[in-house]
Amino acid sequence: MSVEQNKQLVEIAFDRLFNHGEISLVNEIVSEDFVNHDSPPGAPRGPAGLRYLVTVLRTAFPDMHCTVEELIAEDDKVVVRTIMTGTHLGNFFGIAPTGRRVKQDQVHILHFKNGKTVEHRAVRDDLGMLQQLGVVQEGTLPDC
Repeated sequence: MSVEQNKQLVEIAFDRLFNHGEISLVNEIVSEDFVNHDSPPGAPRGPAGLRYLVTVLRTAFPDMHCTVEELIAEDDKVVVRTIMTGTHLGNFFGIAPTGRRVKQDQVHILHFKNGKTVEHRAVRDDLGMLQQLGVVQEGTLPDC
């Protein structure tokens, strides 16, 4: 696939999979040997892991929306900067619903082969999200 096709696949994934919960899309966009280096502990591997993650996120944040802010691609890699927003209305890895709105900055790096994603890495503001949920108070962590 071309660089432009890879970029388009990323945009489709964020819109249809994450924003609208089209779980059936997973098999179309990731390979059987898909590796998510940032999957939560205990998550299954491969496409099942992505289905699990989307289900967990959309259960915890039913109105979740990811906005693609920047998309950069070269060869078989795509880097995308997104902003995820949502209201915490369901269990989120043991955190009971708070009803709070969250906004999280994210950067994803995806590697493609034969028209499918084979590898994913991410950098997310998880601390900021936990602070927004009221789980971690600002200023409670030691200075580094």
